[in-house]
Amino acid sequence: MDGKEVLRIVDAIQRDKSIDKEIVFGGIEQAILSAARRHFGDDHELTVEIDRDSGEPTVYCDSEELAQDILGEILGRVAAQTAKQVMIQKIREAERDSVFDEYLEMQQQSVSGTVSRVEGGAVLINLGKIEGILPRGEQIPGESFRVGDRVRAIVLDVRKAGSRVKVILSRTHPDMVRRLFELEIPEVSDRIIDVRSLAREAGYRSKVAVSCIDSSIDCVGACVGMRGARIKNIVDELAGERIDIVRWNDSLQVLVPNSLQPAEVEDVILCPMLGRVIVLVRDDQLPLAIGRKGQNVRLASKLVGWDIEVMTQAELDEQLDKTVEAFSSIPGVSEELAESLVSQGFFSYYDLSVIEPDQLAELGGLTDEQCEQIVEVADRESERVEAEEDAMRAAKKDHPVAATEVEGASDSTTAIESHQADDTLETPAIEDDANASEITTSSEEETGSGQEPVNVENTTEDSTEKQD
Repeated sequence: MDGKEVLRIVDAIQRDKSIDKEIVFGGIEQAILSAARRHFGDDHELTVEIDRDSGEPTVYCDSEELAQDILGEILGRVAAQTAKQVMIQKIREAERDSVFDEYLEMQQQSVSGTVSRVEGGAVLINLGKIEGILPRGEQIPGESFRVGDRVRAIVLDVRKAGSRVKVILSRTHPDMVRRLFELEIPEVSDRIIDVRSLAREAGYRSKVAVSCIDSSIDCVGACVGMRGARIKNIVDELAGERIDIVRWNDSLQVLVPNSLQPAEVEDVILCPMLGRVIVLVRDDQLPLAIGRKGQNVRLASKLVGWDIEVMTQAELDEQLDKTVEAFSSIPGVSEELAESLVSQGFFSYYDLSVIEPDQLAELGGLTDEQCEQIVEVADRESERVEAEEDAMRAAKKDHPVAATEVEGASDSTTAIESHQADDTLETPAIEDDANASEITTSSEEETGSGQEPVNVENTTEDSTEKQD
């Protein structure tokens, strides 16, 4: 075997397949070893080494070096076919590992390719070296693809499937929006503007909170672009999905109102024990803050990382009175302790059932036994209320008219139970707003910062959506 020919083959494979030379040398050694075993059998100890500089192979049989003429006999026509098959297999495995490692490093990164075919809802995308799979569940609702379409997605997962590498793509993952911001907005890719938080409901709406290390740059205006050009490119890539750009602030008292824009917030009450924020708005701002089917407040909660409950001042006052009365009926809970619990955001039996005993003891100066008894009663009451809610929902489904009459009677007798049955004790005003108005895309105003408000409308929004 010519050493120069071996080196030429190794260089060609390394250049064309992007496979490390050492892996190719190992494959050739394994191929020669297989041919030698075919010649000598399994009764001899065989070793193969290839000089990395000259490319000359050396075969040892029972620790004795074989002459070159014997080596040529070993690599005869039949043995050479075996060696070739082993070598091809090793190269394919090395190529698969190389592709796997390459795309594994690209996880959560953006890639683009062309649609090669559509099979059962899944879209196969030619990425160059390999085909990626865009499952139906990772496609934006309502979009469709045809062969030849150019598609951009992120690498969601990379798996080895036998001799192949399977690359799973996604267009619904929140990082898809992040990568598009880096692509379309130079300040984001240069890390001058930082995407601090992101919440998305693919195909419908996203909220992106941004901040800037340079105070002279308007981070919201830079993301929107001149006449909305930058954000329009992102919206078009996401099949018309609306994007709210929110000005980030480390203070929740500022960030929460920003995240609920364009609704006007009157007050923000933090409840650290439950990780909950109570937001007070005027009656006319309630549907706007909640959004269609609760979408606005739901995305705002994901954006800030706290549960947000939106209500009016009248609803809060009524809630406080009913909850204090309900908690005071629990043995061992005084009116002062009930008021302390309510001030910390505990508005339902379920909230009280999950409180830590040491927190309850600290609030009310109770013993461990008293705390356990209160939690036990709250847990039992929570299960009772949940069972009543299930029964009420079932009754509404089977007999809507009768269920309405029962609900009205229940409201007149036990106010606290009916309040929970309507889901207003635990999630005030959110569940009832299934038909709330849709909110147009806008940038957020940094409340209380002393700065001029920034109001940039998403140019893709039709002005009539403000009146929905």
